[in-house]
Amino acid sequence: MNRYKLIDLAVFLLIILFTYAALSKLLEYDKFTVQLSQSPLLAAFAGTVAWSIPALEIVLAVLVSIPRMRLYGLYGSYTLMVIFTAYIIAITRFSDYVPCSCGGVLQKLGWTEHLVFNLFFVALCGIAILLQVHKEHKSRPVAT
Repeated sequence: MNRYKLIDLAVFLLIILFTYAALSKLLEYDKFTVQLSQSPLLAAFAGTVAWSIPALEIVLAVLVSIPRMRLYGLYGSYTLMVIFTAYIIAITRFSDYVPCSCGGVLQKLGWTEHLVFNLFFVALCGIAILLQVHKEHKSRPVAT
């Protein structure tokens, strides 16, 4: 596979992931807010997080779809997936009660599967960032 096709694949998967996740959270907003309010780490911020996470997911889906903004979107996607992954690790290691505030099909995953899913996207974003940086560096004119 052409290494730049991997960027396109990563972008496609991120757009699907973030659009789906944001819409499922917004369509089940009340349920999402209740689940967040039950989280020992997020309860105090449930109202803010309930709007900001889907909004950020939509913004990131848009950023990765715009070629000039793609690298920013990839950095943001990587950061968000690392935060989600750290949250999963923290909540499963240090909490007695583990609510799932994910939307749609992702709610059906167990915590181990969810961790693997997130780690896959962290790795995919990391690889896409490296390839995008290389691609942008190659396409810049050489100063004389």
